[in-house]
Amino acid sequence: MRVSLQWLRELVACDLPAEELAERLSVAGFEVEEIEDLAARAAGVVVGHVQNREPHPNADKLSVCTVEIGVAEPLQIVCGAKNVRAGIHVAVATVGSYLPAVDLTIKPAELRGVASSGMICSLSELGLADSSDGIVILDEVLKSVPALGAPVGPLFGLDDQVLELAITANRPDGLSMQGIAREVAALSGGALTLPAAAPAIEAKALPVDAAVQERIESGGLFSLTAFKGLRVAPSPQWLQSRLEGAGLRPINNVVDITNLVMLEFGQPLHAFDAAKLAALSGGQADPARLDLRSGRPAEAFKALDASEHSLSEEAWVVSYADQAVALAGVIGGDNSCVDDSTTSIWLEAAMFAPQTVRRSARSVGLRTDASSRFEKGLPREVTLTAADRAAQLLQELCGAELEERWCHERQEAARPALSLRSDALHNLLGPVVDADGQEADLPDTEIEQILSALGCSLSPDDDGWQVQVPPSRAMDLQREVDLIEEVARLVGYDRFASHLPDPIEPGGLSDEQQAERRLRRMLVAAGLQETCSLSLGPAQSERPGADPAKRVALANPLLADYSHLRDSLVDELLQAAQRNLQAGRNGFWAFELGNVFDATAKDGGQRLQLAGVICGARQAELWSSSGKPRTLDYFEARGVLQQTLESLKLPVEDRRLSDEPLLHPGRAAQVVVEGRPAGWFGQVHPELAERYDLPAATYLFQLDVPQLLGAATRRNRWQPAFTAFATVPASERDLALVVPSSTASGQLLQAIRKAGKPLLEQAELVDRYEGEQVAAGSCSQAFRLRYRDPKRTLTDAEVDGAHDRIRAALEKQFGAQLRA
Repeated sequence: MRVSLQWLRELVACDLPAEELAERLSVAGFEVEEIEDLAARAAGVVVGHVQNREPHPNADKLSVCTVEIGVAEPLQIVCGAKNVRAGIHVAVATVGSYLPAVDLTIKPAELRGVASSGMICSLSELGLADSSDGIVILDEVLKSVPALGAPVGPLFGLDDQVLELAITANRPDGLSMQGIAREVAALSGGALTLPAAAPAIEAKALPVDAAVQERIESGGLFSLTAFKGLRVAPSPQWLQSRLEGAGLRPINNVVDITNLVMLEFGQPLHAFDAAKLAALSGGQADPARLDLRSGRPAEAFKALDASEHSLSEEAWVVSYADQAVALAGVIGGDNSCVDDSTTSIWLEAAMFAPQTVRRSARSVGLRTDASSRFEKGLPREVTLTAADRAAQLLQELCGAELEERWCHERQEAARPALSLRSDALHNLLGPVVDADGQEADLPDTEIEQILSALGCSLSPDDDGWQVQVPPSRAMDLQREVDLIEEVARLVGYDRFASHLPDPIEPGGLSDEQQAERRLRRMLVAAGLQETCSLSLGPAQSERPGADPAKRVALANPLLADYSHLRDSLVDELLQAAQRNLQAGRNGFWAFELGNVFDATAKDGGQRLQLAGVICGARQAELWSSSGKPRTLDYFEARGVLQQTLESLKLPVEDRRLSDEPLLHPGRAAQVVVEGRPAGWFGQVHPELAERYDLPAATYLFQLDVPQLLGAATRRNRWQPAFTAFATVPASERDLALVVPSSTASGQLLQAIRKAGKPLLEQAELVDRYEGEQVAAGSCSQAFRLRYRDPKRTLTDAEVDGAHDRIRAALEKQFGAQLRA
């Protein structure tokens, strides 16, 4: 937003220098990116009069002019413009002046043998136009020409300074001069002198059917104001200067008025040529033929800037007689735009939903001054006020005759007042430090002055005030704390005293935070690198078994490839492994701990997840294999993960898993923690490994972090416990069993430990065999059991009894038989 300092000072009594005002605005949240001094464009350019003009003796396209500039001797200037002639007043750049628009310093010169002392300027050389056909003739563009030698800059508004502001998304009021004027009034304490509101125009109901009314109500309001008998011509100089200072190019008086009102109120307007609309329908212009609708696939639309677009259903168009005449909130159409022949118009003033305008603008690759305002959200209360102001200017500057207005709007309840408690404000902000260094609460009068300057209406009550927020600030002032923040922002955060919390309490990490950090550290210690990927992805994942319904769609995606929230961390890890191997790496061991999202979940759909990949050899281990990469087998890779889980003292069990589409059906396990499934581990499915060009020995794991942390933070889980060294001997027995091949050793060990209490001290698997010596479909599993009583030596009978109980339990649960 470009803010003219002259225009601003007409709205608010503020005589602060531009640099100081820029500093205050930046501290208050409106960052000033640049201060442009327009006077520099015409420094040293004065009014001159062409006394005589003669052809150049050595060049057909050059003229030798004698120019008076109010000094004793006239200047001789060689000029190449076709429209130069004797008797006109011109803008003369004197010797020594610098024209930044063309990066030219004027020096005495000799052109084709004739001396030249200065330059007669065009509008483009003064930075007032993109291009010019000739020099600017002051007699044609000014009502009266000042004395010779007078500076030209003030005649074209080049005696101003312009502040370039960066407006944040939550402050659409900052895109209007009145919004900035209120902000400056609150910052400086200056009096606000906004122009009186234009007379309100009575509106009739817009004669459209219920379906069109419903589409209008999705935005909030749509109005048309009809005018006839207007004259399209160049705008007066003051209007052109204001637009140029704001970075807008003057077009004609009708279009310039809509742009001026947009700068004043922040409300975009658009003028349709009523005769062109009538031509589209083959009759008289009728508002009943108006519609708001989605664009049709491949529907052609030519904008008023002559750019051509192929619309999609993402576009939201204003149509007349079923032909698109404007891209709603973005740009008008060439088939209904105002030109020099226009005599009657329909002035559109409307509200469109921000997300609708955003999608429309993105669908055609356009971003305009109008769309940038609609996208941030505008107050509906300002729409018709802005249309009234434009109507007033159209009648004054274009001679327009008002016919009638049609309008339809959504009915909404009045916004309730916000309660601002004095105690809440002082408790949150604390005291301010005055000029003498004394601390005191912020005076109520200053609070009231700040909020009143922002346009708020305050009514005192027992606790503080009831505050009615102005429509222009309704987007960001919705809670009591918002009002408190406004007071702090405009008072200045540097004025508030600094106090430490009372009482001061030491901080620290919670048990869950400590467990999560230990988990990360142990994964890194095990050889994995932590990665961090973008949480956005396409609508459909490439991994097998992915459910598109789980992906949460963004309301306003920037790109199709980043339109949904991820539902798994595995996709990015597999792609990262592929990229690393393609780049020549021998392996890729990595993990990521981050949030995933599920649109079908009932608990909000956000879950913290851990996923990892172990692919190829680890670079740091090449020394142990004579420089030859060595991949891990299933059990070695599972041991890497187990090393991490054991650091959290978690009771982990593996169960057979065969229905995970990402994993090899015979080399996968469900990881069970405290008896509940917490994730899985396994070798990547061969088809998936081939798709990503990964080696067959690639392993994936995925674990639910909240479940891991919940188990890891049980009371005394990490508390070291001392166990006295045994002072009596132990008795070891081996137990070899034949069980079905599908029986997991973990299940057998769990049953052994339960049945062997209290004498069984340790049980471990020492052998597993499948082959000719056992029946088909069966396997032999051998366990080594250690028995001990901490107080005395066990007898053979006691050991045999415990051993027999274990064997009986295994036979009952699994049908286990002793191996011969």
